[in-house]
Parts: sequence; C-alpha cells; structure tokens
Amino acid sequence: MPSSAGPSIDTITEGGRVTQVGEGQEADESAPPVMTFGAPTAGEVLAERYELVEHINNDSAGRLVWRGVDVILRRPVAVVLRYPGGDSATEMLQAAVAASRVIHPNLVGVYDAIDEADRAYVVREWVDGQSLRDLAADGPLDPARATAIGNAVASALAAVHATGMVHGNVHPGTVMISDEGRVVLADARTDGDDSQENDIRAVGGVLYFALTGYWPHAEAPLRGATAGHGRAAIPDAVRDAGGAIAAPRQVRAGVPAYLDDLTMDLLDAEIAPPSSDVLAAELARLDVPAEEEHYLDNSGPLRFAADTEEEPSPLAAAGGRKVAVGIAGLLAVALVGLLIGISTLGDGDKDPQANQPPAPTSSAPAGDATPAATAVRKLAVKGVRIIDPDSQKRDELGGADKIIDGDADKGWGTDTYTAAKFGNQKRGMGVWLDLGEPHSVKSVQAVLSATGASAELLTGTTAPPSSSNGDNQMVQAYKTPGTTIGQPFEDHDGTTMTFNGFDVDQKYQYLLFWITELPASERGFQVDVQEITVQGS
Repeated sequence: MPSSAGPSIDTITEGGRVTQVGEGQEADESAPPVMTFGAPTAGEVLAERYELVEHINNDSAGRLVWRGVDVILRRPVAVVLRYPGGDSATEMLQAAVAASRVIHPNLVGVYDAIDEADRAYVVREWVDGQSLRDLAADGPLDPARATAIGNAVASALAAVHATGMVHGNVHPGTVMISDEGRVVLADARTDGDDSQENDIRAVGGVLYFALTGYWPHAEAPLRGATAGHGRAAIPDAVRDAGGAIAAPRQVRAGVPAYLDDLTMDLLDAEIAPPSSDVLAAELARLDVPAEEEHYLDNSGPLRFAADTEEEPSPLAAAGGRKVAVGIAGLLAVALVGLLIGISTLGDGDKDPQANQPPAPTSSAPAGDATPAATAVRKLAVKGVRIIDPDSQKRDELGGADKIIDGDADKGWGTDTYTAAKFGNQKRGMGVWLDLGEPHSVKSVQAVLSATGASAELLTGTTAPPSSSNGDNQMVQAYKTPGTTIGQPFEDHDGTTMTFNGFDVDQKYQYLLFWITELPASERGFQVDVQEITVQGS
C-alpha cells in the first residue's frame, strides 16, 4: 500500500489523558519546523465539510494534526495537514486513497484526501484511545490480551493482503486500542522493500512487545520503532552475549509455551511464516477469555514447519527452542492444529489433554498427520443470481455471472434510484452464491464500484426458486437471528468489503451478499458489484 515516507499514527498524553494525534511519531527537539503560512484556525471548515476543532499536535514530519468534525455526517474525524501540497504530498495522498479501499473493523477508516496546492490533508477516523506502545508502558500485557491484539492485527493484515496490497508499517505505535477495547491498525505505508511476509513477521514483533514490553527491532528492524528517536523510542529486546533475543518466557513468567513458540517462529528468518489469513485463524483459536487461559498450554504445539533433520537456526539454538527449518506441510500442520484446538476448547468440562492426539515426531512427515487438512484456497462458485424480492418488473437481474468471472472491471449493477434506500421502494437487493456443496469458509470479499454503500453477509440452508415470491422467502429465511456472518458494513467509505469471523465448526453452501443502502452518484444512487470471491477449504 503506497504511502508517504513519514512516520506513523500515534498518541500523546495530554493532561493525564491519552488521545490520538495521527500520522507521525511524537515530535521532539530535533523535529523539523512546521510551516505556519496559511496555517488553519479552530472553526475553519475545509472543503466545505470538515470543521477544525482542536489542534492536537505536530508530528515529527512537520504535519499538523487536528481533531475535527464532519459537519455533514456529524462524526468526529482526524485531519492531518501537510505544507505544501502538490508534488510533495503525492505519496501521502496516494496512501490515503489505497487505504480507503480496504474496509475492515480492525483497520482505521480513511475518509478523504484533498490537495489544495498550498496544503494537502487526509481525513480519517478519529480513535479515542491509545497505542499499544503506550498501553504497555506500565508493563507487559497478560497472554490472553496480547493474543487478542495479535489476532486483530493479523485479521486486519489478512484483509489488506487479500487485495494484493501491503501495509508496511506494523509496530506498537500503529496498533491502536480504543477506549471501548476495539483494536485497529493504522497508517499504512509502503516502498519497494515492503512485502506481505514482512507484515506477518511484524505481528511476531507486536506479540513479543505485548508479552515483554520490548521490541526486537535490532534483530528484525521494522520501521517506526527505531531506537533512540526521542520519546518515541521503544526498549530493545533482552539479548544474550551473542546478540540473540531472549524468548518471552525467558523475560517474564506466565507466558504459555505455545504462544512463546509461535512468537519466536514468526521472528525467525529461517522459518517461512504462514499467510496472514492462516495466522489470523490460529490466533483466533487461541483468543480465549482470561479465565480459560490455561488451555493455551495444551493447544499445540503447532509450528510453521514439520520437524526435519536439518540444522536448527543459530537464533533457535541460542534461545533453547526446538525449531524446524523449511516450510513442508505448513498449511496442513496449521489446520490440523486448528481442528485439535477447537476440540479442546469445546470440551470445557473435560480434561483439556484427554482428547489431544500425540504430536507428530521428527520421524513422521507432516503429511501423515490425521486428520488430513486442506489448504485455504479460492472456492469455486457453482451458481450466482440476483435477489430482488420487492420488484414485480424484475428488470435488474441480468449480468450476475460477471460478479464471479475473475474480472474486477466488469460486474452487475443496480438501477439508479432517487434515495439511498433504493428510492424507499425496496428493503434491499442481493447477490446469492451457491458453492455447490458445504465448505469451511475463511473470508468473503466484495469489490464495489463506489464508496458509501451499506451491506451485510447472510447465510441460509434453502434455495427457493428465482421469483419475487422465492426471493422474498429467501430474504426472510436468511435474515433470521444468527444468519449474519461477520460485521455488517454500514455507512463505510471504501470500495472493498471483507467479511471474516466465520464459525470454524460450521460449513456453508449458500451465501447472500445483501445491499441495504446505495452510494450517491452524479444522477442519483447506484452501485455495481464488480467481483465477489470466497476463500475457504
């Protein structure tokens, strides 16, 4: 995800309260001077929409960060201003445009990006809360909370990576925790050195920091956490005489062995990491309430590679861990461990070790594990049709096959209406997908033609005929309690919706992408569904 070369969203403490300040680490004495020509003032309205309320801070790149309000939607926003605009602000604005296309509950929403030549500014979601760096300033987090934060970050990255983009700036300063407990990843930025693999390894750094209060940046440098940057510096990891970082269990007591191993495997350059969606699924399995945290000690060991007879890495030897080198059987072992853990967590009144099969030994290849697991992949959609229960003309049903043809430049579109809720004539319209047979589903991604639509993902077990009456039966059945999958996207500002959080114990054959509100266009309210893809096994 391209972005400016500036630092990251962060927080400062003001009068004992922590508030978001926006792109950039905290300014220090060495920060460049801020240009004051044309500086904004409280009460000024930018782009006839964004009223500036309070100047929060200047970041270390010289940008002004304001708390504001969207006077149209009446919601708080963060406004980051850069002087001047034009060519110097191109990277910042491109990053904002790219970030706005990915909508996920664990990603900070980007609302607008405007260039006025003498200044440019990005408008995005305001988060009342603090960064992980500040949260852990009083000491390491308990393993359950660290796992929950790691799960949220991995889930956000899975949504970003599903679009082919890279975040490129994952560290404790860009992981925000709101006052309500929501975890969001902020401030994506990319250059030629960024990769999805680096993003995933950075999750290991986030877990390490949450568990220990230290950052392994010297061993695995990650931007935004450079040692010695004024007040923004993060303490370096504890190291032995050879420079190898100590495992979390060596730094503090109470870290479960499996969580310790997973964190160190992510940081080990000689072990290929899993994909972000596989990592998110594994952390979701471990994301259990604090009172059930003892299960973490009995949920593995799941490692990213099968044991081999190759030499362990120097880092592994120094840390005293038994680590395998190579990636053979990565997804198979990961998903087998997932199934084992689900069984363990489901038997809350039994001995958590009673149903656990023996761990594979170095003499048994990962492919021999039982039960055999299937890698997460793009699932084929066997049938697709448009659902329109409130229309007698039914003249908007053509072109549904374009939604699953693999070409995001072609799709199906609604008619143009006079109001967002289908001209107040319909409850909504939807795209129904038939996977042919029940599948485990990891995620569903819908690419739209415009920002501002609202939609939800539903599931059901029936396939009524294609008629007004049949579509009405389907909507009534699919909208019963418990059929909504993931989090509905309401009043959002991106063109890509990613639904995840599927029940790993359930299989799905029929899915309904249900649109409830249309975005505004030049002639009214209309949207095209360009492509829908389903990932699962």
